[in-house]
Amino acid sequence: TREQLYQLQGSYGKSIFKIGKDMTDSNKMIINLALFGMTQSGKSSAGNILLGSTDFHSSFSPCSVTKDCCLGRSCHLCGFMRRGGQEITLQIQVLDTPGYPHSRLTKKHVKQEVKEALAHHFGQAGLHLALLVQRADMPLCGQEVSDLVQMIQELLGHAWKNYTAILFTHAEKIEEAGFSEDKYLHEASDTLLTLLNSVQHRYIFQYKKGNSLNEQRIKILERIMEFIKENCYQVLTFK
Repeated sequence: TREQLYQLQGSYGKSIFKIGKDMTDSNKMIINLALFGMTQSGKSSAGNILLGSTDFHSSFSPCSVTKDCCLGRSCHLCGFMRRGGQEITLQIQVLDTPGYPHSRLTKKHVKQEVKEALAHHFGQAGLHLALLVQRADMPLCGQEVSDLVQMIQELLGHAWKNYTAILFTHAEKIEEAGFSEDKYLHEASDTLLTLLNSVQHRYIFQYKKGNSLNEQRIKILERIMEFIKENCYQVLTFK
C-alpha cells in the first residue's frame, strides 16, 4: 500500500536543514518545491507553469479539485544559470497538495496526506522552498490564513519562515484595476502584511497575460532561485 511504501522510505519527524544532495553535481541542479494554498487559489495551475507542462489537473470548480498530493518533474533546462563559471542544467520538481480549507477533506486528512508526501518525495533530498499560493484578486480571510499557516508550520517545522514565499496568482487582475505591485502591497490588509513580514517579504506575482507562459515561467524560476541562493541552497529534510 502507499502507507507501507512511505514507511519503507522513512517516517516524518522534525524537519532539519542541510545542503541539498543534488547540489553536489557540478553541472546539474534539482530544485524541490511544494505548493500550499486554499481551494481555488491556483496552485495546480501555478505548478503547471513552473513545470512547463500540464501534469496537474486544473479547472474551475465550485469545490476543491485536488484531493491527493502529486509530484511533477520538469524537463531539463539547459544553461538556465551559471555557477562557478559553469553552465547549470536545472530540473524542477513540484509537489502539488490539496487545498486547505478543503471542501471535502478534514484538516487531519490533508495534513497527514501532505506529511507523508513530504517524507516520501523530499525526505532525503530535501525541500528548497514552499510556495504559499494566494489569489491576488481575493482578500485574505484572517482565520482561514491562520489555519493554513499553522498547518505549514506544523509540517515544515520552526524554520518554515526561511523556506516559504508567497506566490500571487491572477496578478493581471490587480493590473487591470490600476494597481502596480508596489501600490497593491502598500494598500494590503494587515493580515497579508503580517504574513509577508513572517516570510521576510519573499513574494512573486504571476501574470496570465502580456507575456508568453514560457516567459512567465522563466521570470518566476529566476525569482525562486534568488530566494534559494539567499538560503545558501540549504534544504528542509523530513525524517
